[in-house]
Amino acid sequence: MQTFAIRGEYIQLDQLLKATGLCDSGGAAHAAIAEGRVRVDGAVDTRKRAKLRPGQQVAFAGETVQLVAEAG
Repeated sequence: MQTFAIRGEYIQLDQLLKATGLCDSGGAAHAAIAEGRVRVDGAVDTRKRAKLRPGQQVAFAGETVQLVAEAG
């Protein structure tokens, strides 16, 4: 489990996968999401630009990312 601090109100799902290094590129992130390989809070989410907020969890490729608000 890793944590990722969100700057601002939210981050889009495709951007999160790229920012955490779980996907090498935006294209790879889009493909993984479209194929139903990404789970948000335990449910498959196929929305590439789903808005994720602190408190949510994303699971992909055996990794889980917990979203937290950036301190500041």
